[in-house]
Amino acid sequence: MSIVAIDQGTTSSRAIRFDADAAIEASASRNLPQQYPHPGWVEQDPEHIWQGAIATLREVLTDDVAAIGITNQRETILLWDRATAKPLHNAIVWQDRRTADRCAALLADGMEPMVRARTGLLLDPYFSATKLGWLLDTIPGARARAERGELAAGTVDSFLLWRLTGGRVHATDLTNASRTLLYNIMTEQWDDDLLRLFAIPRALLPDVHANAHIFGMTDPAITGRAIPIAGMAGDQQAALIGQRCFAPGQIKSTYGTGCFLLSNIGTVPTLSDKRLLTTIGYRIGQERAYAMEGSIFIAGAAIKWLRDTMGIITSAEDSARLAASVPADHGVHLIPAFVGLGAPHWRTDVRASITGLTLDTGPAHIVRAALEAVAFQTCDLVEAMAGDGVAPPAMLRIDGGMATNDWFAQFLADMMGLPVERPANHESTALGAAFLAGITVGLWPDLIALDRLPRATRSFIPANAAADRAASLRHWRKVVQQALATGDDRAGRCAGGDQATHLALQTVAAS
Repeated sequence: MSIVAIDQGTTSSRAIRFDADAAIEASASRNLPQQYPHPGWVEQDPEHIWQGAIATLREVLTDDVAAIGITNQRETILLWDRATAKPLHNAIVWQDRRTADRCAALLADGMEPMVRARTGLLLDPYFSATKLGWLLDTIPGARARAERGELAAGTVDSFLLWRLTGGRVHATDLTNASRTLLYNIMTEQWDDDLLRLFAIPRALLPDVHANAHIFGMTDPAITGRAIPIAGMAGDQQAALIGQRCFAPGQIKSTYGTGCFLLSNIGTVPTLSDKRLLTTIGYRIGQERAYAMEGSIFIAGAAIKWLRDTMGIITSAEDSARLAASVPADHGVHLIPAFVGLGAPHWRTDVRASITGLTLDTGPAHIVRAALEAVAFQTCDLVEAMAGDGVAPPAMLRIDGGMATNDWFAQFLADMMGLPVERPANHESTALGAAFLAGITVGLWPDLIALDRLPRATRSFIPANAAADRAASLRHWRKVVQQALATGDDRAGRCAGGDQATHLALQTVAAS
């Protein structure tokens, strides 16, 4: 018996088949292009999403596949016709900032405390609700059709489920629902007050289920036979599961385009006082967990910028070698605020900058500073979580493409003052979706069984002195405070609405 996970990310469609020991048997991947119709707008063709997902799925399907799990880029929203399954517009991607003014207006009206108390989130165009409102208000006739029940809306998981089941199932899971600004994480229901606030008809929205659940059966015309779709989770929650962070205080950080750090905070959805996010971690049978999340907008994207835009490196692998060639006291800092700073600052007005340049500064210094910045920001997130009363972690579990950089992983351990653990299988997101589907169909009985599966890892142990770590973080935070002081926050935390911010987003997203 094996399980296939569809991992529908921001830049690629992937499908991976896992065996009963959670080892990879086969994988397939397709690139997923993005579109930038206006500065600050980021879209994807829904047909490209579907074609990539189904093509990779078919490549890895075998007769012994017992179930399919789905994990996906969160917050990206789609709107489609129930009768034809045809989208009415391109998908609006999570990076998109077109609704910044709407968020700023709601913020000015004092609506964020209510939104935060019910969703655990902040008012920001990052999330789905204002994007969906924009679609309804912009597409001729869409709002009236939505009120009549002719249209369906959902995140990428919901769209794929609709297509895979031949239009028979309109559903999502708790983790994706919790990222829309429309779902009350306290009551685990679509919230009527939030639906009114964002002017979203309830008839548009999918049913919401636990993560390990039979969401539906695939259409045999699509997959050759009916296969249960038995697990779904947003990508960062799927990585939390794939990294087996099942106990409060266990923490993972995924380093892709951005960095998303999630800590299991147990069964109580504690709200952050440090402008972090509280979100649903997972619900599997009677097992329930919430997570506190910190988001860094730019991580691996900074390395892509150095390679594709600046030409400083020719491949991501070059970064480790160059970083190692520079002494620790090099004095250069890169603030990677290409689209502003994420948690805990949430300042889209701040610009990227490089400080500490001298006539001795070369490309290697800038490369090292880019890698260091991601580690420093990770430390800032963990410190903010500690300020919220989150139990300090015993170690940090990492995954994602940037995590394969040994120099970065060691520097991260040095700055955290904690062991950093990296799995040999870095496909934690897909593995989490496979775990969910496998539990549902009985391949694995429970979370305890998942925790006992073979887990090949490499650990990076802190090797520097505590005083050196403290000095490095102190210098970093001084530079960040200088950047915050020079930013222009007149547009509001979430607005980020001026042309320069939009152009920065378009440049980085394109890299």
